[in-house]
Amino acid sequence: MTALLSARGVRKSFGGVEVLHGVGLDANPRSILALLGENGAGKSTLVRIIAGDYSPDAGEIIIGGEPFTRLSVTSARAGGVRMIHQEFPDAPTLSVAENVSLGQLPARFGVVKWKAVRERAAAVLEEMGIELDLSASVGSLGVGERQVIEIAKALSGQTRVLILDEPSAALSQHEVEQLFGLLRRLRDRGAAIIYITHRLDEVKAISDRVLVLRDGSVAAEGPTEDFDRRALVAAMLGHEASDVSRPPAPTWQPGPRPALEVHSASSSGFEDVSFSVNPGEIVVLYGKLGSGGTVVAEALFGLRKLTSGSISINGAGGVPRSPFGSIRRGVGFVPADRKREAIFPVRPVAENIAASSWPRMARFRLFISRRAEASAYRRWRQELSIRSRNDPLQAIATLSGGNQQKVVLARWLERGSPVLVMIEPTRGVDVGARADIYNSMRALAAAGVGVLISTSDQEEVVQVADRAIVMARGRIVVELEGDAITTSRLLTEAVE
Repeated sequence: MTALLSARGVRKSFGGVEVLHGVGLDANPRSILALLGENGAGKSTLVRIIAGDYSPDAGEIIIGGEPFTRLSVTSARAGGVRMIHQEFPDAPTLSVAENVSLGQLPARFGVVKWKAVRERAAAVLEEMGIELDLSASVGSLGVGERQVIEIAKALSGQTRVLILDEPSAALSQHEVEQLFGLLRRLRDRGAAIIYITHRLDEVKAISDRVLVLRDGSVAAEGPTEDFDRRALVAAMLGHEASDVSRPPAPTWQPGPRPALEVHSASSSGFEDVSFSVNPGEIVVLYGKLGSGGTVVAEALFGLRKLTSGSISINGAGGVPRSPFGSIRRGVGFVPADRKREAIFPVRPVAENIAASSWPRMARFRLFISRRAEASAYRRWRQELSIRSRNDPLQAIATLSGGNQQKVVLARWLERGSPVLVMIEPTRGVDVGARADIYNSMRALAAAGVGVLISTSDQEEVVQVADRAIVMARGRIVVELEGDAITTSRLLTEAVE
């Protein structure tokens, strides 16, 4: 079988450090290739070279039999190569229809044909089985809906090779199934698909072949049927890993009051929600995209106004009015979109960790102590196994996604917040970093912090939750504990 796209002997260095060591890849027609590896293994660098974002230092890319020593985005697209990035390069102020045709607006004599813009968007979304308001501004949509638009944008052109970087990370189970159905249809029409994922259960569900990268080299390759979960994890990590199981029973003793109590809270997106989180407990809000868990978490941090009800932190009741007020009350927050909402990309790692603790670190409440920042960085770099240079001034944007997430978590660990609220905490995080984050959550809970997580990943719920609260249509459906928390039970209860 002749590949639609091949990479041969690709090498790439950044700052004198080689991150790809002569990697090869074949994207075959009528085939879906799962590209796996830990954060920092070289996956994103490889596909960005294929998509024309980066130039390789050595090697070649072959498209339709024509070799290239380097590609531009334009030449890659001309060859039918399109990539959907994990971070969304959308235009928030433009409409859904305009974003679908972004960069390829149909026009005649320089005049945009707006009817054709809407028709193209409607046709692509209909094929995907997705209903969206074509006139809605993209900035008003949630993470999952924006991801859907990026997929539609890529599919609106003549795509022969489609690269998807963690496309399901922000999608509900129903939307994932719709996506898989669409990808299978594209495959059956002759397209080659490269699918990057950290969700190993997706590998069997969607891929025909597997390629695993480890430390910039190919660690394993072959038909998907030749790999089970244990073999994939071993190839990614370089050693055997134990099976994931339910967390140990909590050892905390309830104090005189919960760390967090939500009393009959309502807002846009949820209604009459009540629950509590005890010190040392991990409680998870689970549901499909739009079920209400995310907006509840945002309300706890003051990002959404309550229309009724109240929220108590360590017994002190009130209504959150702003993120600043919530931080002062002792609430830490890890959002789903760390790139846009959590990190300061061009600033050093040490500053990102210290940001919420600056008042404590400042000399005379005026001057930030760089020494204190560096001390915090080195402490949490070791504690959370943050893979970075031993340099407090390293820009956080140079870290992989999983390590950026660890830095955000370290920010609230450094502050000592008694309540930590997290939305999709391991979105786009590899299996190794995910285990580190879960261990950090357990250590945080063991220290008496109340942890609340909102996630649409049922496997994550099984792995970390002491209690699971299932939501649908903005309301609590059921509360599960212990061995009652299973993927099948979660999926059944979350059906709307």
